[in-house]
Amino acid sequence: MNSDRLEAFSDGVLAIIITIMVLEIKPPEEATFASLSGVLPIFLSYLVSFIYLGIYWNNHHHLMQVVEKVDGKVLWANLHLLFWLSLVPFVTNWAGENHLQAIPIACYGAVLLMSAVAYRLLEIFLLRQDMGNHRLKQAINTGLKENVSTFLYVAALPLAFVNSWISVAIYIAVAVIWFMPDRRVEKAIRQQ
Repeated sequence: MNSDRLEAFSDGVLAIIITIMVLEIKPPEEATFASLSGVLPIFLSYLVSFIYLGIYWNNHHHLMQVVEKVDGKVLWANLHLLFWLSLVPFVTNWAGENHLQAIPIACYGAVLLMSAVAYRLLEIFLLRQDMGNHRLKQAINTGLKENVSTFLYVAALPLAFVNSWISVAIYIAVAVIWFMPDRRVEKAIRQQ
């Protein structure tokens, strides 16, 4: 299958995930600025999650630019990634509604960790199905960002039970690390 179809499907699913997430934000009963303070934790969790989904969308798009064909294993690996990303609205709402309590924040981190693992599996399956694609190999070598992110996600899970704000700070730090698209992918695209 052409990689364009996989990319278009993934774009659609991510758009739906973002839509579901924003629909979970309920407006306050009162029409005052003071009433917005009750929605603030939900909005902040939405903002972080929106940035995360944007990062995944951006990096997925860049990754698909160096891939021409995909096989059945890649399709399943991509669905695996979309499964974990589809849980983001649930954990976002749960964390926001419960004012960043330990269990929802730990579950939020678990979904982020599993999304990262699923993305890495997608990369591995792409490499296996197209072993002669030197641009792809150059673009997705495991590097410092991947290792640091995984370590931080794993550390954030138990830290949520010490202080959930530490975990939130870690999740934001990982988002900052990944905010810019992976330069290895952009370099491989330019060399094309």
